[in-house]
Amino acid sequence: MGTYGEESREFKFEIMRLHNEEGISLKILSERFGIPQPTLFGWRKQYQKYGSDAFVGCGRQRPQDAELRRLRRENERLKMEMELLKKLAAYRAQMEQEGKWPICVPEE
Repeated sequence: MGTYGEESREFKFEIMRLHNEEGISLKILSERFGIPQPTLFGWRKQYQKYGSDAFVGCGRQRPQDAELRRLRRENERLKMEMELLKKLAAYRAQMEQEGKWPICVPEE
């Protein structure tokens, strides 16, 4: 076991297995492994909510969170593209109205 706050993902899963399958209370596990009960309650909550995707660690994301983040970035990029296209369409309409469209390039 690492120092407080550095327990491995496997260790946390083992604690949850002992709690869920062996029926050992969080109080006893807290005393046996020297981990504060509130920490174990947090681990249990994560495990109940995410199952095998629990305990991803610092700087890592659950697969569904990574996909959501990717989709949000793509959505933002598409919004920017739409704004650019709207501006270009307005510019073209203005140029057509002024008789400056299509833009002709002199031949050499």
